[in-house]
Amino acid sequence: MERKKELKQEYKEVKIEGGIYVITNSQNGKKFVASTRNFKTLNGAKFTLENGMHTNHQLQEEWKRFGKDAFEIEKVEVLKLPENQYMNEKKELEKLLDKWMDQLQPYGAKGFHTKKE
Repeated sequence: MERKKELKQEYKEVKIEGGIYVITNSQNGKKFVASTRNFKTLNGAKFTLENGMHTNHQLQEEWKRFGKDAFEIEKVEVLKLPENQYMNEKKELEKLLDKWMDQLQPYGAKGFHTKKE
């Protein structure tokens, strides 16, 4: 019973890291840029791609055509959370995502996104 309490406490102390990640097709260099509040959910992103359920249809189609080995998933920036201070995580992730979208320009032949007018 004591071990269960220890494991529970360890789980509570594990820091959850979120931030920006990029999925790159190594065959053509196209990029998909996204944010997550928890990088552990990247396994879920892979799962949706492997099972044909990803919300970005272009990315899904290329995953199917080229295969999973043609893609790399990379964490490009970790959201830094201030100690003992409130921060609107969702807004901060949106700012980081905008920064990376501006920097990488993953539109048209360079990516899987449609530029917002």
